Amino acid sequence: MAVDRVFAQMGDLKIGKYVIIDDHPCRVVSMDKSKPGKHGAAKINVTAISLVNDSKHTLMKPSDADVEVPIVERKRAQIVSVTGNTAQLMDLVSYETFEVPIPDEMKNEIEAGKEIQYMDVMGHRILGRVYEGE
Repeated sequence: MAVDRVFAQMGDLKIGKYVIIDDHPCRVVSMDKSKPGKHGAAKINVTAISLVNDSKHTLMKPSDADVEVPIVERKRAQIVSVTGNTAQLMDLVSYETFEVPIPDEMKNEIEAGKEIQYMDVMGHRILGRVYEGE
């Protein structure tokens, strides 16, 4: 089994970084830190958006608590074909072909023949940015 997550401390998280909440790989969008009380550590409230389905997740823990962080691999692929809401990609290193859903905000950017960056996170492949004429 491949390792798809590591541990970090809650206090090390920053906006834009990744964290696993409820077994969803998420990107942190906001953080609120409460002051330490008389008998405890400061608590951090994290709000994050799932990379897979755009759902909102929250997490509150002491700043010294461990949290899981997904291992995010960025890779390049060529768009082989587009059918409806799905794009077929071919990885430019392994030449593996696979299909991924196209997010609504990227529908007019995705065209066969273009190169694209995608993320491989916890068994999910998520489209990134399209490379323009490189």
